[in-house]
Amino acid sequence: MREVSAGEKIDDYELTELLARSGMASIFKAQDTASGETVVLKIPHPQYESDVVFFERFRREEALGLRLDHPNVIKMRKPRVKSRMYMAMEYIDGRSLRAEMQEKRTLPAERALEIACQVVEALVYLHANGVVHRDIKPENILLLGEHGLKILDFGIALDESARRLTWTGLSATIGTPDYMAPEQVGGRRGDARTDVYSVGMLLYEMLTGDLPYEASSPQALMRAKTTEEPRPPSYYLPNIDPALETVILRAIARAPRDRQETAAEFLADLRDPAAAALRAPEEARERASARAHPIRRLAFPAVVASIVVGLSTLVWLSHRTSDTTPAARDPAPFGPAPKGR
Repeated sequence: MREVSAGEKIDDYELTELLARSGMASIFKAQDTASGETVVLKIPHPQYESDVVFFERFRREEALGLRLDHPNVIKMRKPRVKSRMYMAMEYIDGRSLRAEMQEKRTLPAERALEIACQVVEALVYLHANGVVHRDIKPENILLLGEHGLKILDFGIALDESARRLTWTGLSATIGTPDYMAPEQVGGRRGDARTDVYSVGMLLYEMLTGDLPYEASSPQALMRAKTTEEPRPPSYYLPNIDPALETVILRAIARAPRDRQETAAEFLADLRDPAAAALRAPEEARERASARAHPIRRLAFPAVVASIVVGLSTLVWLSHRTSDTTPAARDPAPFGPAPKGR
């Protein structure tokens, strides 16, 4: 197969405009000549069409898309005939969340929470259908005006109903470092809590304009995610609601067991952060408090140490004073007097 361009026709679709080109595929706006519907075609570059792993992943992404039906998930279209490898999906006139964030850097808390809640609503649906997205990031979220969004790109999604494709075969494309969960860094498959982590990172960035780790390279970033605690959002945004900060810090905890167990639980936390902060396990609240108030965490042990040192000094002085009294100088003050006294 050869590379295609706008103006050509594939089966029932006339390619009208090149929308994007990635390392593996080209995205075209197209017209369905049979129905008149405007659609989008995702067409792999020719060199990947003969790659067995890529073909299987591509096929599974299409199968997932045809199975899913949610207002916040991009809808696939099933071609009537298909002469080569491509995917057809609904055309959405919107802009990526990445473009929105590049323009505004930070979003108002109300808007950021609205976006996060819609993404998590979609995740509740996906997880209930055995699908873990594993690549939630601003580039894969398409905003529809002031309200509404669509989640795109299920290329590395985990479909629990189909396990024939090995994890090793996809090890080179396990996610995007900024939003990748620590367990993905370690090569594990991930579960619902992996998506919770990614949305937590996404919300963190929407609110602060930054991410909780500083690293000079993707390798350093992935190492930091597995060995360091994340900076709290209040490091960049001092006036953040402490309850919301607790919710975010729980979502981006390094260990999956320390995060919200399900997308539904995370959604409830986002809708009512104050109640979520009270419901959070005691150890989670302590971790969030320690992260949010590192000075306090260091100050308390210092105060205790000062008290211990002070008491020890008093005891030492007390003994020293008693050692200098006349009674202390007499080796047997209450016994018989030494000879010659």
